[in-house]
Amino acid sequence: MEQPPGGRRRGLVSSLALGQRSCEVTLDEERGLLAWRGGGENCFVPTSEIIAVEETDLNKKQHNSGKWQKMAKPHAFTVYYVKKARNHRWRCSDVTFWCVDEQLCNQWIQALKELLELQKARPKQLLVYINPYGGKRQGKRIYEQKVAPLFSLASISTDVFITERANHAKDNLFEVNINKYDGVVCVGGDGMFSEVMHGLIGRMQKDSGIDQNNPKAPLVQCNIRIGIIPAGSTDCICYSTVGISDPVTSALHIIVGDSQPLDVSSVHHNNTFLKYTVSLLGYGFYGDILKDSEKKRWMGPMRYDYSGFKTFLSHHCYEGTISFQPAKHTLGSPRDKDSCRTGCHICRQSEQQLAEQRKKCGLKHEEDEEEWKVIKGKFLAINVVNMSCACPRSPKGLSPAAHLADGSADLILVRKCSRFDFLSLTSHL
Repeated sequence: MEQPPGGRRRGLVSSLALGQRSCEVTLDEERGLLAWRGGGENCFVPTSEIIAVEETDLNKKQHNSGKWQKMAKPHAFTVYYVKKARNHRWRCSDVTFWCVDEQLCNQWIQALKELLELQKARPKQLLVYINPYGGKRQGKRIYEQKVAPLFSLASISTDVFITERANHAKDNLFEVNINKYDGVVCVGGDGMFSEVMHGLIGRMQKDSGIDQNNPKAPLVQCNIRIGIIPAGSTDCICYSTVGISDPVTSALHIIVGDSQPLDVSSVHHNNTFLKYTVSLLGYGFYGDILKDSEKKRWMGPMRYDYSGFKTFLSHHCYEGTISFQPAKHTLGSPRDKDSCRTGCHICRQSEQQLAEQRKKCGLKHEEDEEEWKVIKGKFLAINVVNMSCACPRSPKGLSPAAHLADGSADLILVRKCSRFDFLSLTSHL
């Protein structure tokens, strides 16, 4: 055991037993690593990905009960940690170490628990909203069987609210004491996330006296994180941010305190606030699909295929005029090949440049002076996306290189063309 000046422990090194073999176990606080090696095995786990540490009674394990009768009483502890698999999938794995020295065992348990306490980004109390009707109506079962046990293991307290109608979660967020929570978790699809997002952003503006109907009013940033447990039909927002629609993976990201900032766009009409969006704002083809599919929710996830085929056959085009301001601060391009990931340098630098640009010019002056570009014509689809909009049905999404938090949106215009040409476009998504 190392002891630096001042008495604070920097790490532990011990010979512990793993099953029936001995191994050297190291806790390196400076590097943030738990490692063990022995029997030809060399493993390590970042301490930031340790879920929980528990004292373990080996004598209660039936398959071990006979092995300890001829030796001193074993003292053991189990470390639960994130195991990363393919395609962004995470799983909860565990390893149990034991020794005959009770003091040494307790020393390891205390050291690991102290490290977990230092992980300040981790939530301790969550407000959970469950949509029991979304997707295949499996939200409640998914939460109770796959998510709740992991939250309990990580010592996270939860207040669970099961919604009974549309906008139930949104309305409830205007009433609850949100300051007592470290985050809000929505169990459902994209619609459920939208409800929670509108509730949280709306609540923040209301408490700060901001008029959401004013499109030029600077909004107060929401400082409460939203976690998504996918249980919907498409789970586009979860897939585009986490990389997979998997409840266990999402739960583990929430437990370890991962966070990903998102750009939020507001939609106004005649100085009246309509909605916020973090994914797709579509007019024409995709807007028609969503409008038609909402009337057929009884069909479940199949409604998107039906509405998509029906809209494709109708082949409606729309006369339109689009005005937009080119994003000058962002370093990225919709034609980039690199996907946006956690810690994205393009998002970070774009955000810094946008802040500097606003500081120099002033937000109001910048909006008044910035040149607007205008495009007129007949369009099959007019889309604005804040993220790739990828989902299991469309793994690349509408805009594969869209960045999640660069302060800009990708504008995608599809002019009038033949069904064959349009089909060629959509088949690449």
